[in-house]
Amino acid sequence: MTAGSDLRSVTLNDGNSIPRVGFGVYKISAADAEQAVATALAAGYRHVDTAAMYGNEREVGRAVLASGVPRDEISVVTKLWNADQGYDSTLTAFDASMARLGLDILDLYLIHWPLPARGKFVDTFRALAHLRDQGRIRSIGVSNFEPEHLKMLIDGTGIVPVVNQIELHPRFSQAELREVHAHLGIATEAWAPLGHGSLLEHPTLTGVAQRCGRTSAQVLIRWHIQLGNIVIPKSVSPERIVSNFEVFDFELGTAEMAAISSLDDGTRLGPDPRTFDYTGR
Repeated sequence: MTAGSDLRSVTLNDGNSIPRVGFGVYKISAADAEQAVATALAAGYRHVDTAAMYGNEREVGRAVLASGVPRDEISVVTKLWNADQGYDSTLTAFDASMARLGLDILDLYLIHWPLPARGKFVDTFRALAHLRDQGRIRSIGVSNFEPEHLKMLIDGTGIVPVVNQIELHPRFSQAELREVHAHLGIATEAWAPLGHGSLLEHPTLTGVAQRCGRTSAQVLIRWHIQLGNIVIPKSVSPERIVSNFEVFDFELGTAEMAAISSLDDGTRLGPDPRTFDYTGR
């Protein structure tokens, strides 16, 4: 576990903290997002992860503000889309995201992809730092950055991002990148933590789940927690939203953790950050 962190929260390198289990809204339609986030907050989630590209920031903000949960108890995260990289365009895009969210302060802002061929992510991160220094963002981080991108970013700005949100699941466990994060003091956050559902019927997972009296999804989320990851499972099913948060009252043994980790075969489900260069919607 990260120093100063526990099963339920992670202390970031800037002194702020974030709940270890969040609710992701990728590919949840605007029509469904508000109710899904409301269900998650009622179930106890206090961390919601969206992005400009997801098209549901407005609905996330509405659910947060209508939840009755004090605003300072909820970590709201959004991401700058690729087409908006660059110093001035980042400032403009941030204003647009905040208008959609309806919030005064953002808890965590991430660069969604590095787009290394475009060479803009260092200037983009400087804009994030400016917004943080203005008090408009509490913490700043990145998503999908590889070690060479992190080095360029830190060398160019002198700032270590608090989080790198990356594809991470048992078939692609990113051990080397997690080691880089640990060395630099960057928290690892997993997207596609359930392998887009592809692992839920795997015999290794179903076997562990049966022995634990849990669902395969709960076992996968617990695996992430015990590795020290921040994890953002997604669902629109109220039952699964609730179930995915019920992961703090059991523990996987060493052999079970090793069995799940042994599923790593290098299968990447999303794009390769070193070559991904998409700016559309």
